[in-house]
Amino acid sequence: MASRKILKKIASLLAAEKGTIHKEPGGKVNVCLVYPNTYHIGMSSLGFQGIYTLLNERHDVVCERAFLPDEGDREEYIRTGTEIFSMESGRPLNRFQIVAFSVSFENDYPHIPAILAMSKIPFRREERSGNHPLLVVGGVCASFNPEPIADFFDVCFIGEAEETLPEFIEAFRHSDGREDLLARVDGIEGLYLPGLYTVSYSDGRIADRTASGSAPERVKRRFVRDISSHSFRQSIITPETEFSSMYLLEAMRGCPWSCRFCVAGSVYKPVRKKDPATLTREIRDSRSVTARVGLIGPSLTDYPPIRDVLCIDGVDFSITSLRASPLSAELIGFLKGHRSVSIAPESGTERLRRVIDKRITEEDILETSRLILSAGVDNLRLYFMVGLPTEDEQDIEGIITLVRKIRDGTPRGNIVLTLSTFVPKPFTPFQWHPMEKAEVVKRRLHTIKKALIPVKGVKVFHDVPKYAYMQGLFARGDRRVSRVLEGMADNHDWQNACKKAGLNADFYLFTQRELGEILPWDFIDNGISKDRIWSEYQKAIAGGRGWETIRSSKG
Repeated sequence: MASRKILKKIASLLAAEKGTIHKEPGGKVNVCLVYPNTYHIGMSSLGFQGIYTLLNERHDVVCERAFLPDEGDREEYIRTGTEIFSMESGRPLNRFQIVAFSVSFENDYPHIPAILAMSKIPFRREERSGNHPLLVVGGVCASFNPEPIADFFDVCFIGEAEETLPEFIEAFRHSDGREDLLARVDGIEGLYLPGLYTVSYSDGRIADRTASGSAPERVKRRFVRDISSHSFRQSIITPETEFSSMYLLEAMRGCPWSCRFCVAGSVYKPVRKKDPATLTREIRDSRSVTARVGLIGPSLTDYPPIRDVLCIDGVDFSITSLRASPLSAELIGFLKGHRSVSIAPESGTERLRRVIDKRITEEDILETSRLILSAGVDNLRLYFMVGLPTEDEQDIEGIITLVRKIRDGTPRGNIVLTLSTFVPKPFTPFQWHPMEKAEVVKRRLHTIKKALIPVKGVKVFHDVPKYAYMQGLFARGDRRVSRVLEGMADNHDWQNACKKAGLNADFYLFTQRELGEILPWDFIDNGISKDRIWSEYQKAIAGGRGWETIRSSKG
């Protein structure tokens, strides 16, 4: 019996929603879509909402939602023996045919076994029988390296699911039991069945990876060629999200700039832009629900009709972070009344921006910042990374100097720095590069904060380095990391979990990887050759060294 307190809270969340989908489950494929974080975070994800909508548009599927309980509620779940249940019908997860996880962030990985434990579903694939739900996973993390969580799942969606999901559902509907289903989906492009692969290790590294039966040696990433032709949209509007009562719409997918640190630039290739007529129709349709629209895209200044779109009457637009450019500053005029705008210089020096291939100059950053603050924006948010490959103390001083120059450019508004620790990601040129040592990162973060405390109108925030290293472990991890995740199901201490699992975290975090070795994600065909990515890595490192020579000659 579920706790009354928890039931009351779920009822309150549902009452605040517009667009919730309720369907009778009889005769339909029953899916519970799970976001492995809290309701507030999960309902802010367009990807999560898009899958919910996509599944429920089918007459033969009922898709409901579940989330990680808020931290303050978990004790109540445990005290009362309440299992995690779906919001729409209140059914426990273990009574669904399919439990589908949507995973966008590596640091949500430990929540997966925690949710399974609270749902009385065995963690590992081989521990489950035909009486348990089929466990599937998708999302950006599954697309670049599902291996740390592969032993938990029956099926992984590699890439974008708009076309793959309908094919999977058809196979499920016509299958006779789990083994028959897995045989049917084995040939669907973009689906990865981890149970059909065996991985062996030698001296800590992957020695071999073997596919059984008809399973392909490499799994091809699936992507949608025309994002205008698919109804990937938000269903539910709620004030209980990061984007309170805002309707999120995708304007473009993929980024044309391909910065060397950014996994999104690789996972979402090629760049696709929504047809302006389609986007305009979606915006006008959304006005029947809310006047607030958030446009999603990694570089909206590269969406040609962006000015025309932002001129649509009767809509209060919000857009994701802008690229430092004159056009970005111009767009601020269309976002009347918005208090916060973000740009991401990433580094404080021209040298390091060349290393990461961030193709903006200091002049771009200074002029864009000046125009944004002069336009009356209250908060200019600047995103920087610490611990980037080849970074040194002069680069840290460069961040301090750049922020001071921005502040000197205009006294208006506040400047808010967000500093994050660099984490190497699969399918980027830095996938082979080690993370910077924790003591160095902490010292550099402290240097920046201390130097900017006296500067009026500047605030500095940074991530917690230990969680960045946890992210690094999960981003470059292999199947052995699942033992760490199991150990974290009821304890958030990943370092202690590594020790108990007999896993050397330093290998994953601080080892320089080589071109010839097998990386955990090498089985994914992302459309970009490993040699080409390696070539970009060599250019980056050589560029950093080249600038060292220039510095010395000027010294």
